[in-house]
Amino acid sequence: MSSIQKTYVSEKSIVVLPFVNMSSDEENEYFSDGITEEIINALTKVEGLKVIARTSSFSYKNKNIDVREIGEQLGVSTILEGSIRKAENRLRITAQLINSKDGIHIWSKNFDRELNDIFELQDEISLLIANRIRENFGHLNIQEHLVSQSTKSVKAYELFLKGRYYQLKWDADSIGKAIEYYDAAIAEDPQFARAYYSNLQTYGLLAAWGYMDAEEGFEKAISYFLKASEIDNQLPEYSLSLVGRSLWGEWNFQESYELILQTLQINPHYTDALEAMAELFIATGYFDDAERYVQKALIIDPISANHHYTLAYIYYVRRDYETAIYHITNSIKIDPELNLAKQLKLKCLVWLDRKNEFDTLVKSHDSEKLLNLLYQSVNNSQFQLTKDQVDEWENVNEDKSQLVPYELFTLANSSYKIEAMSLLKKYVDQKRGQIINYRQEPFLQKLHGIEEFHLLHQSNLERLVKPEKGALKVSERKMDSNEMKEQMLNLIGFIQEEHIYLDSLLSLNKLGEKFNIHPNKLSFLINEQSGKNFNEFINYYRLLHFKSIALEPKFAHLTILGLAFESGFNSKTVFNAFFKKKEGHTPAQWLKTVRISR
Repeated sequence: MSSIQKTYVSEKSIVVLPFVNMSSDEENEYFSDGITEEIINALTKVEGLKVIARTSSFSYKNKNIDVREIGEQLGVSTILEGSIRKAENRLRITAQLINSKDGIHIWSKNFDRELNDIFELQDEISLLIANRIRENFGHLNIQEHLVSQSTKSVKAYELFLKGRYYQLKWDADSIGKAIEYYDAAIAEDPQFARAYYSNLQTYGLLAAWGYMDAEEGFEKAISYFLKASEIDNQLPEYSLSLVGRSLWGEWNFQESYELILQTLQINPHYTDALEAMAELFIATGYFDDAERYVQKALIIDPISANHHYTLAYIYYVRRDYETAIYHITNSIKIDPELNLAKQLKLKCLVWLDRKNEFDTLVKSHDSEKLLNLLYQSVNNSQFQLTKDQVDEWENVNEDKSQLVPYELFTLANSSYKIEAMSLLKKYVDQKRGQIINYRQEPFLQKLHGIEEFHLLHQSNLERLVKPEKGALKVSERKMDSNEMKEQMLNLIGFIQEEHIYLDSLLSLNKLGEKFNIHPNKLSFLINEQSGKNFNEFINYYRLLHFKSIALEPKFAHLTILGLAFESGFNSKTVFNAFFKKKEGHTPAQWLKTVRISR
């Protein structure tokens, strides 16, 4: 992981590391992985909380890396780690929330439950985590529930998690197993929408990758989509499923744009949707917008080879090949098998005329001969194609397995530009995904002088007004400054009169209940009026109490730690760190100085 660039640490942020399978049965790995992903998905619903996506989170699986290093690499303030033990119908989940800056445990808890309570348990854990982050790092609006019951059948849910486990292995055999499990889940619960959407994805992948007949695969995918949409069209998978058809199948950029916006309104952190928007903007020439969306995806999923590749591609179409290679290198470090990244690097090396590097990389490449012709077409002014070669490429567009249309690129940079234009038109008529960015492709720039080039498929994209960012909730907007000041004075008076800070188990929710105010509104009030998070705000009063009793004779028998506990602190580490931050020296130094001065 040393290759991952460290990034800015966002205060209200978390990575959920893969929960360790502590079950006696190793096959229960699917369950611990699945629960981890479900908690990640739940936390993404908390507005204002940066939650690292599954791809980056699971890159740390089975790796012994210091939590402080993970926090720096991912730019997060908190790390959740834990374990799951599943035995028949019983679960034991252990979870610890850790401050990534110093490695101190913020919160830990064991949960012993029946498997039947799995959705309630996921919701409980997710809400507890979100609340602890809010109490330690600042205001967040947290919904009443973060996890809903997606199926009434626990068996169907287990089968779904097994399917997800195999799908994420991303090979043909595993995807085939995933389909079997998803179908079994559907058989257990025919109203399980997520299982239908998952099989839509699996058949789409098999068809797109050439692992099964494309027509058959897409037909099956559509049938699952139709069933899923009848059950639940409010999931983000619904609108994003339609994007695959509208963007890659129909090149309907306006419809794709509106569908992606719909998806992001449901889940602003959905990296697949952010990636799709970046791809849409690349195809339509809005490179700055494309970069903005892929950078958003990278904030959430910084160890995604695909996102780094997309960022590299944006620099490629900007003709900034050196920067593109830099990001390609990041992509390949994360996933050395990502073929698209290797192909893009070769294309950059052609434009940079770096022959030695090109020759090294192109060796043993399936398209070595084609790539060498392309290199010559760009960098050798004497380059000439033979007529036989041009005739051989006339219908190359019929090769469905073609990853990059090198023949087209070579023709466009030769004297056969009319033939190149004819071949390009065939690709465009087919709406081939490999050529969707043809207007931006550097290898086709020499065709821009041909009138017919500009008469090809026209973009219908008209961008809408951008959605507001971080708008305040209605409950927050209703509070004007005078009302907030008055309510804050009332809160301070309540705290001082009731000495509620002496409760070592005091939480934001508990204080809200006692003060008769919703926790979301209370969190906002404290943050806005005091400039502190909940824990800093309450610990301030605990510190004042400590200092007031530390010199009283009746407390002389207590140690410094005993005095801290008497003041409401429940952690030696937290007390010492907070005291030194506020006073500039340790509690012992302070006490000694005060006693001498007296």
